Amino acid sequence: MLDNLPRGTICIEDIEMGMSRHLHKVISDEDIALFAQVSTDHNPVHLDERYARDTIFQGRIAHGMLTAGLISAVIGEQLPGHGSVYLGQSLKFLAPVRPGDLVYAEVTVSDI
Repeated sequence: MLDNLPRGTICIEDIEMGMSRHLHKVISDEDIALFAQVSTDHNPVHLDERYARDTIFQGRIAHGMLTAGLISAVIGEQLPGHGSVYLGQSLKFLAPVRPGDLVYAEVTVSDI
């Protein structure tokens, strides 16, 4: 994973409106297999290329929550960082993520 700042903690007093942090990651076959194991979601659209070719996706795709989970990495490692826990998110999956795709996750402070 590559990101724009070292990991650590930003104290609430130092957080400013518009502050932003990000990371990007190439989603690998191993990431998908590990997520299937941990989540117990073994849907063949994620794991079986032959099966997935016959779906609307025309090939394997990553679990949506695998990619959405990168938001947690930005919050928990960068902004605000260690010790933080976020309580919710609202998201929409706009396109499938396939093995080998680069995913970009960005968090921006919109309210304090």
